[in-house]
Amino acid sequence: MIDDITAQLRAGRQVLEALERELAGRIASFAELLADSLAGGRKLLVMGNGGSAADAQHFAAEIVGRFKLERRGLPAVALTTDTSILTAIGNDYGFDAIFRRQVEALADEGDVVVGISTSGNSRNVQEALLLARERGCRTIGLLGRDGGSIRDIVDLDLTVPSADTPRIQEGHITIIHIVCDLVEKRLFP
Repeated sequence: MIDDITAQLRAGRQVLEALERELAGRIASFAELLADSLAGGRKLLVMGNGGSAADAQHFAAEIVGRFKLERRGLPAVALTTDTSILTAIGNDYGFDAIFRRQVEALADEGDVVVGISTSGNSRNVQEALLLARERGCRTIGLLGRDGGSIRDIVDLDLTVPSADTPRIQEGHITIIHIVCDLVEKRLFP
C-alpha cells in the first residue's frame, strides 16, 4: 500500500514538474487574457463533465467569491450547475447541446469561455467552444492526453502532459489556482 501511495505521489510531482517546464508561459497567457477580459467588464463561462464539471464550479467560485484577496466579486458562471437548465436542454436538444445552448444565451463578445476535458474530446464542450468562437469569445481548453479534437479549435490550449485522468485533473486544478492567484494580483494590486 505504501508503495502505491509513493508511486501516485511521484506521478503527481512529475505532472507538476511538466506543467512548470512545458506550460508556464501558456498559464501566464491564460491569466493575462482572463484578467484583461474581466477588467473590460466581460465574464468567464466555464464547463466540463464529471470531475471536470466540479473543477468548472470550483473555478467559478474562486472568481465570483475570492481566491486569496478580499475584493469585489468578478463575473463567472459554471455552465454545469443548474439542473433544470441541463435537463431541459438535454431532454429537448440532446446531451451534446447542454453547454452550447447556454453559450448561445449567455456569451458576449470578449467573454472568456473555458472548456475542461481530460480527454480533449468531450463533444458537448467542443460544440460550445465552437459557438463561443463564432460569437467573438476567447476560448481556452484545459485538456489532457494529446489535447484531442478540442486542442485544434481553441485560442489557447493548456494540455496537461499525462494519460492518467487523476493526474490530469490535479494538473487542471493547479492551473486554475495559479490563474486565480495571478488574476487577483493583476486586478487588485
